[in-house]
Amino acid sequence: MNATRDDYTATAKWLHWGMAALIVLAWVIGLYVADMPKGPEKALVMAWHKGFGTAVLALVTARLAWRLLNPPPQLPDSMPPALQQAAHSAHWTLYGLMLAQPLSGWVISSGYGYPVKLIGLVTLPALVEKNEALAETFVEIHEFLGWGLALLVAGHVVMAIKHHHVDRDGILKRMLPGRRPASD
Repeated sequence: MNATRDDYTATAKWLHWGMAALIVLAWVIGLYVADMPKGPEKALVMAWHKGFGTAVLALVTARLAWRLLNPPPQLPDSMPPALQQAAHSAHWTLYGLMLAQPLSGWVISSGYGYPVKLIGLVTLPALVEKNEALAETFVEIHEFLGWGLALLVAGHVVMAIKHHHVDRDGILKRMLPGRRPASD
C-alpha cells in the first residue's frame, strides 16, 4: 500500500533510521580504523566496518525497492518547484552514494584479496580479481565518497531541521518514529 500524501510508511521509517544509524557507525569506524597500524586489532575493527557497510548495501537495496513500490509522500505545494527538484536530486544523490560507498569498499577488499561478508555472516564473491593497484585507487575513491556522503547527510539533516523550525511544513514530522504511518 502506498504512503498517504502526508506520511511515510512504518517500513520506510525503519529503513531510513536504521540506515542512518548504520551509515554513521560505518563512517565513524572507518575514520578510526584508517589510522590504526596493521594487525589483529585493525582486522577486527575493519570487520565491523565492513559488516556495517554490507548492511548498508543490503538495506539501501531494500529501501530502493520499497520506495519504487511505495512512492514517498508529495512535497508541500507551498515549496517552490525549483526547491522540490533540488530535494528530489539530493535524495537520488544520497541513494547513489549509499550504493557507491559500500560497493567501492567491496572493490577495495576484493582488490587486496580479502573476503567480504554480508553483515559478517555470508561470504560474498569478489567483485574484482586481486589487484593491489586497483585497490589503492579505490581507497581514494572510497574516502572521497565517504566525505561526500557525510556532507550530503549533514545537508539533509540541516534541511530537515530548517523545514521543522523555519518553514513549519511538517516534512520532518512525517519521517519521525512514533507517528502513525500509512499501513504497510
